[in-house]
Amino acid sequence: MRTTKIIILGAILALVSTITQASTLEEVKARGVLNCVVTTGLAGFAAPDENGRWEGFDVEFCRAVAAAVLGDGEKVRFVPSTGKTRFTLLNSGEGDILFRNTTETMSRDTDLKLTFLPVNYYDGQGFLIRKDSGITSAMQLDGASVCIQTGTTTELNLADFFSSNKMNYEPVNSETNEESIANYTSNRCDAYTTDASALASTRAALKDPSAHIILPEIISKEPLAGAVRHGDDNWTDIAKWVVNALIIAEELGVTKANLHDHCAAPGDNPSINRLCGTEGNMGAFIGLDAQWAVRAIDNAGNYAEIYEATIGPNTPLALERGLNASWKSGGILYAAPIR
Repeated sequence: MRTTKIIILGAILALVSTITQASTLEEVKARGVLNCVVTTGLAGFAAPDENGRWEGFDVEFCRAVAAAVLGDGEKVRFVPSTGKTRFTLLNSGEGDILFRNTTETMSRDTDLKLTFLPVNYYDGQGFLIRKDSGITSAMQLDGASVCIQTGTTTELNLADFFSSNKMNYEPVNSETNEESIANYTSNRCDAYTTDASALASTRAALKDPSAHIILPEIISKEPLAGAVRHGDDNWTDIAKWVVNALIIAEELGVTKANLHDHCAAPGDNPSINRLCGTEGNMGAFIGLDAQWAVRAIDNAGNYAEIYEATIGPNTPLALERGLNASWKSGGILYAAPIR
């Protein structure tokens, strides 16, 4: 009987603890800063500039969430992470959200207790090699040494690729992207493998980019997305709909330049009105005010503006939209509607 009472008391205390535990939204508001887990440095995606200010594709999504929640996209503390530490930092509470060129997988979703946000970059794994090697195809890499970052899907995909093609390779492991690049540039390996977008970033930053080529084969699917911890559905909803809002803004032709004209008063397009918060109050569904999406777009721009400014054709990475074009332009980027 005594054991039963102890069990019941324990269950009640656990329930009370769960009920009284502050939500992520409450913690972020009380702190006044969003803690966003990013990479240790990947040009175009997340890296500090010469003045120490973080910039890049992933960085802008962090700032959009901060703007929606805190009213200011500059209220972000960037938490650098390696492939191994990123999930620990998020799940330990050191980070509130993660935007770190991270692939959504079943094991990460379930075993690591992450909730992924809408995909914000469709990618795939490739290989970077020196042009003077004479190699023009990944099928010529039998026996090659390959630089790779541990704790990533890249590591597993590499093993699958060589095994399925009955080829051998020698892994040259490192814990950070910077170490992998250093190993490659110091000729410790014949090839460097990671997501094709990161290869473009790496190649652009090399002393002589023209001396290196990205092989044509893409050996995996890498749907890159932000993530939050399991267990806080409201915070998940906020992060999810901020990403959707940026994608929807592009679909509707809403930009930083014309945002306030569209949102000055209700117009003829109900979808734009809902995005602006001038029709209905979608913010109430996620615990924010009616202007949450306006602040996100005003800070970061729509998806196309973020892409073009950080990794697009006119940047050193020179990445075409490809699959990441809006569904209205032949790509597969598609957001659930705000309604």
